[in-house]
Amino acid sequence: MAANAGTPVIGRRKHHRRKVMSEINVTPMVDVMLVLLIIFMVSAPLLTVGVPIDLPQSQAKSLEQDKEPLTLSVNDKGQVFLQNAEIDVNDLVAKLQAVAQARGGSDARIYLRGDKSVNYGIMMKVMGRLSSAGFNKVALVTEFEQGSKAK
Repeated sequence: MAANAGTPVIGRRKHHRRKVMSEINVTPMVDVMLVLLIIFMVSAPLLTVGVPIDLPQSQAKSLEQDKEPLTLSVNDKGQVFLQNAEIDVNDLVAKLQAVAQARGGSDARIYLRGDKSVNYGIMMKVMGRLSSAGFNKVALVTEFEQGSKAK
């Protein structure tokens, strides 16, 4: 007992090192991915380009294209849009001829989008103006028909 009386007793602690954690914690990564998924799901419908039109449905397949197409749209009020700019029907021939010269001729295909509730006479007037402007390759744009089986 006398040998230990002069020195204070300090608690001896064993120094345990923690093992290196070799597992990856994926919970934060999953959280980030779910947030990104929700953001893209919400923003994807907002990325539609052009004039909002309720297109008729068809079973035809879509066409492949490599450059931005020339699009003419007619909404349910009968307003005509070239790309996204509204145009008067009477000015359509002159504007289309100017666009054709800028693009290198009227041999290119022009896409015609018409709301399914638009008057047939208005659509025929627009198609007549397309023909008189020199556009002979007119593609009518539709949505793919849902619910019916193709034979």
